[in-house]
This record gives sequence, C-alpha cells and structure tokens, in this order.
Amino acid sequence: MKHRLVTPKRRNPLVLPARQRLAGPHRTGPGALRQQSRRALQREIERLKPSP
Repeated sequence: MKHRLVTPKRRNPLVLPARQRLAGPHRTGPGALRQQSRRALQREIERLKPSP
C-alpha cells in the first residue's frame, strides 16, 4: 500500500493579505444622526412629562 501526501491547492498570494484586512466603521450618515437626535428628544420629553 502506497502513501501519498496531498499538498493543498495553490492559492493566489495576493488575495490572502487583502482578505485578512478588516474594514473600519464608516462615518454615521445624516439619516442616522437625525434618528438619534429624535430618539434623544423623545426620551427627554417622556422624562419631563408629569407622572399621574
């Protein structure tokens, strides 16, 4: 019985470093900022309402 060593398939050497890099967070868009401020305003209004 013969034993054969299986070598892994050759890969493109330029792809590995690109795949290992991680993208950073993007800048928050105007829509997200508007929603965030609206939520903060709603929380503030709820906090200022008199309790029954």
